[in-house]
Amino acid sequence: MLVIEQIPLAVEPGMLAGKRRDTLVMTCEERRWPRQRLKTVAGREVALALPTGTTLAPGAIIAVGIDWYIDITAAPEAVLAVCPADQHTAIRVAFEVGNHHFPLAIEGDELIVPDDSAMEQLLNRLGMRWERRRAAFHPIARGHRHDR
Repeated sequence: MLVIEQIPLAVEPGMLAGKRRDTLVMTCEERRWPRQRLKTVAGREVALALPTGTTLAPGAIIAVGIDWYIDITAAPEAVLAVCPADQHTAIRVAFEVGNHHFPLAIEGDELIVPDDSAMEQLLNRLGMRWERRRAAFHPIARGHRHDR
């Protein structure tokens, strides 16, 4: 098992030339957990033992071997897409989502939140139009949940 305790600081593109790409596909929540065991797309077993507070970003190179490297890809996950009518409404939704300690992403004119019954109830209470989707979730900031 490969144990990763530190992420390489700077990986020049030339360092990856001729190496096989391997990938860890992770949800937003998984990218926030610095200590866990995972399996890459190629089947390589990996143990993350990163410093507390480390968050992995999609596209990050987390390990480089002699003839391979591992990067992070955002997994499609269940989200709710909200299309606010105007900027005032968008700010209100963003405030309420943050007040519930949930992460939020912005994609074009849409606000994206985790597909969660609390978010569904909040959006319905605010009278917002929303739809369920499966998409990579890239929040603009780290929220935290009280139920975990």
